[in-house]
Formats: sequence, structure tokens, C-alpha cells
Amino acid sequence: MPIDLFAGIPVNDYASALDWYERLFGSPPTFVASDTEAVWELAEHRSVAIEHLPEHAGHAMHTIFVDDFDTLISQIAGRGLEPAKRETYENGVRKATYRDPDGNEIGFGGAPR
Repeated sequence: MPIDLFAGIPVNDYASALDWYERLFGSPPTFVASDTEAVWELAEHRSVAIEHLPEHAGHAMHTIFVDDFDTLISQIAGRGLEPAKRETYENGVRKATYRDPDGNEIGFGGAPR
């Protein structure tokens, strides 16, 4: 069964969030759905969107698993963002959690070294 994912992230200040997520993802949005919503397609049929919804801002929690964890975290650091939290679980899986200006959490997970 094919699976599509569209994860939404409510933000308070759309312009500020747009800049922050462009640095996090390393590119402008794949498309701008409206004056208050931007979408990044991270992989085929798997997208993340920010939307100006101040009454809900700060409550998103998403984790994205990647093949090359170390390279991605290094690239994000090169764009001026550092994780708010780093974890290594008992099974060796690593996670770096970033918090946008509203406090939404975007984590990247990677397999053990």
C-alpha cells in the first residue's frame, strides 16, 4: 500500500518561519500554496508544510529519518542552525532536535554509526 505524508507545522510569524525552514531544509519551499502556507517535498509523496496559524503555533513535533545523519547535521550547522537537543538511544539510533522560533520541534534521526 503506497503511503503519502503531509505534515503541517503551525507558525506565528510566517516570514520568520519561512526563513528558518529554508535554512533547516537547505532550500526554498518546493511550492507556495498560498500567502500563508509553504510546502517542502522531502521525498516523493512526503511533504512538510508551514502555515500561519498563530493559535496553534509551537505544538508540532515531527521526526524525519535520514540515511546520512552526520552529513545532514553538518550541512544544517553550515546554514547557522544548531540542534536544541542531541540524543543517542540504547539501540544506537541518534536524534538531533531543532526548535523553530515558535518552539515547534523538528527532529532528524539516523541509524547507529
